Amino acid sequence: MPALAPLKRRLISLVYEALILAALLLAATLPIVLLTRGWDHLYSRLTLQTGLLIICGGFYVAQWRGMGQTLPMKTWKLRLVCADGTPVTRMRAAGRYAVALVSISAMGMGFLWAVLDRDKQFLHDRLAGTRLVSTG
Repeated sequence: MPALAPLKRRLISLVYEALILAALLLAATLPIVLLTRGWDHLYSRLTLQTGLLIICGGFYVAQWRGMGQTLPMKTWKLRLVCADGTPVTRMRAAGRYAVALVSISAMGMGFLWAVLDRDKQFLHDRLAGTRLVSTG
C-alpha cells in the first residue's frame, strides 16, 4: 500500500486547490446570476449557493473518481485512494465531499483534526475511509 502523504504536502496542495476552486466558482456564478435575475433575493441567493455546492461536488467527485486526483494533487504528487489502497468509488468520493463540507463549515476543525490524528489524516478522510497517498 502506498505511504500516506506528508501533512505539509497535503496542506500546500490545499492552498493550490483553493485557487482552482475560486476560478471554478467565479466561472459558475455568472450563468446562475443571469438565470436568477429578477427573482426574489432569497430564492436567487439560495439557488446560487445550492448550484455552486453541486458544481463543486460534481467537479471533485469526478476528479477523485476518474483519476484519483485533481490538478493540485497531481502537481504535489498526491492521490486519493480508499483506506485499503483501491481506487475511490463514486459513492465514497461523494461521501468524502459531504463530510469535507461539514468539516469546513465547522471553522475548518476537520482539517485541524490532522494534528491530533495518529496518522495525521484529515477528519473527512478518516470518516470517509479514504487516504491521500504519495505518488512519487
